[in-house]
Amino acid sequence: MKSYVFYVLAAFAEIGGCFSFWAWLRLHKPAWVILPGLLSLTAFAYFLTKVESDFAGRAYAAYGSIYIAASLVWLWLVENKLPDRWDSIGVGICLLGGLVILFGPR
Repeated sequence: MKSYVFYVLAAFAEIGGCFSFWAWLRLHKPAWVILPGLLSLTAFAYFLTKVESDFAGRAYAAYGSIYIAASLVWLWLVENKLPDRWDSIGVGICLLGGLVILFGPR
C-alpha cells in the first residue's frame, strides 16, 4: 500500500514539473515558472526511490500505469477537460498491465 502512495506522489510531482515547462513554452508564462517545476521533478525522483521494489526497471514499468491515470486526473482537475470514454478504456488497460507487472508470479 505504501508503494501506491509513493507512486501517486511521484506521478503528480512529475506531471507538475513537466507542466511548468509546458506553461512556459506553450502557454507563454514567464520563465521563472520552471523553478518550482524543477523542485517538483526532484521530488518525483525522490518519491520513486521510495517504492518497494528490488529492480528499478520493474518499479518504473509499474509506475507508468499510475502516471497515465494521474495524467487523466490532471486533465480533468487542472485543465478542466473531462476524459472521454477512450481515455477511460485506455487507462483501465494500463492499470491492468501495472497490476500484472507488480503481482505476476515470479
